[in-house]
Amino acid sequence: MGKAYTFDELLIIAAAREINDGDRVILGVGLPTTAGAVAKAMFAPNAVLMMESGIIDIEPLVPPNHIADANSCRGFSYATDLFSMFTMTYRGFVDVCFLGVAQIDRFGNINTTVIGDYLKPDMRLPGSGGAPEFIAYARRTVLTMRGGEFMEKLDYLTSPGHLTGGDSRKESGLFRHGQGPTMLLTTKGVFRFHEKTRELYLAQLHPGVTVDDVKKDVPWDLKIATELTETPPPTDAEIDFIRRFSPADSVGKKKMMELAMMNLFRQAEANNKV
Repeated sequence: MGKAYTFDELLIIAAAREINDGDRVILGVGLPTTAGAVAKAMFAPNAVLMMESGIIDIEPLVPPNHIADANSCRGFSYATDLFSMFTMTYRGFVDVCFLGVAQIDRFGNINTTVIGDYLKPDMRLPGSGGAPEFIAYARRTVLTMRGGEFMEKLDYLTSPGHLTGGDSRKESGLFRHGQGPTMLLTTKGVFRFHEKTRELYLAQLHPGVTVDDVKKDVPWDLKIATELTETPPPTDAEIDFIRRFSPADSVGKKKMMELAMMNLFRQAEANNKV
């Protein structure tokens, strides 16, 4: 019986296990950086971790504040510019990238631009950044969705997944064959893409989640893996590493904010008694 773990730790490890030893990986701030740090420390020591800003072959020391935070790592092999990072991706030198999702359709096309009508939106989102280039040219793309939604039709197409499914991505003539999104990690399970149809299917359920729990969020007839499994828990060593590296990611932002507010009130109360 291993250590008790938090839900956020389960998600971090599920993402980390998508990194293989020797992979060249572009990370983003937040869960991807923590997942990359775990992978490099625990089971992928030869993975080359990179930030979009151009810091290459980092060994994360603490969670970065932004994509150019060189102070967050224990050295790096070299630094280049943003243009070089993108051209390196175009040339096929990136194995894995991580992207967050606001909306996703059945073929892994994603929206991170706007909710609702583009000209009169319900909500403006952060936009594309480097997402279209990374999902287009990285060999594998790991998608994460914490508060987003599945859509039959996206409100806006920000980044191309498998387009209309099947061989449509290859036939477009814009992308290398065999590349594109390979996994979607949500708060309920792990999804992958069918080898031929390129449609999302449910591959793993997180502990305590049922197939019906997942299906009620998906507006199409979701396919289920023949051998549906449960997301494996993190090991004790992985849990310990996450808690040392990033306590905030370990408990989640909401809980961390609650703890910070409780501490603030305690300090104010103690000051009033002085």
